[in-house]
Amino acid sequence: MLKYFDAIRTLISIAIALVIAFLIITLVSDQPLETIRIFLTGPLSTTAQIGNVIEMAIPLMFTGLSVVLLFRSGLFNLGAEGLFYISGVVAAIIAIYASMNGFIHPVVAILAGSTVGALLSAIPGIMKAKWNAEVLVTSLMFNSILSGIGLYILNYHLRDAAAFANVSYKFQETARLANLIPGTRIHTGLILVLACIVATHYFMYHTRWGYELRMTGSNRAFAEFSGIKTGRVIITVHLIAGFLAGMGGSVEVLGMYTRFQWSDLPGYGLDGALVALLAKNNPLSVVGAALFLAYIRIGADQMSIMSDVPAELISIIQAIIILLISAEQFLKMWKNRQLLKEAEKLG
Repeated sequence: MLKYFDAIRTLISIAIALVIAFLIITLVSDQPLETIRIFLTGPLSTTAQIGNVIEMAIPLMFTGLSVVLLFRSGLFNLGAEGLFYISGVVAAIIAIYASMNGFIHPVVAILAGSTVGALLSAIPGIMKAKWNAEVLVTSLMFNSILSGIGLYILNYHLRDAAAFANVSYKFQETARLANLIPGTRIHTGLILVLACIVATHYFMYHTRWGYELRMTGSNRAFAEFSGIKTGRVIITVHLIAGFLAGMGGSVEVLGMYTRFQWSDLPGYGLDGALVALLAKNNPLSVVGAALFLAYIRIGADQMSIMSDVPAELISIIQAIIILLISAEQFLKMWKNRQLLKEAEKLG
């Protein structure tokens, strides 16, 4: 029952955020009803728009799944952003310079990006496990470091001077992911991320390692007392989360682009934290959370094109959702403390 109650409270938070957004639209738009209609139905208006929602949801699922693992183990790590970016750079290098057949080429590029993501993610994990370094700080610093390294590689080793833009040479066609649905850009990365979600759910709830992860996140001291090597758990979860974030960056680059063209962090890693919050750190719920976030963003884009309300409204909606969900968690902690105090009074 508690899980259903949490889901209801999340839905209420989303509903409140949307109601506030609609009130803002009413205040700033000359045609508020038409603007709201575009926002709500625009993403479903054509096959291409539906495709846009799914295309945007794929990287959000990857980073959301990565952050779910970290949050569930009690680690407030926001390093998926930098890992997503640098892994895309690695995949681009393989896609540009390596020559392979059409099946092996994307597999090698994705595995290379994922492996780099895992190894780099392990660094904050080791620092946390060995020296109890604050993982939020180290992960955010790594985002800046990896962004600088990736931009250096793009500018001095991958940049195509003939393109008159800060983009790489074109990928070889054999490296690009296959399209799944004609008329859209939905690619085989969708199948891959859904498989990862199912595998992560099984790992978390049906294996001994998943139990150790959840116990470490619930109470690290108790987990250590129970014989769980929490340092090993922290490093392992960082490796897996980094692998998933790296896979997301590699898949996004090879599935959506013909060149590497990110001159800055793309933002999907930080969005993964919002997806994880909406999903209540449940791997299976990542699908719905990512689709919802992608849906309202595509709706906001349609609204900005076809009405007099800017797409920046979506930032307001996201901020309100985060505030409400965070407040909900704070109230839950306060309630638990009150229950403990009452229990102590009763002896």
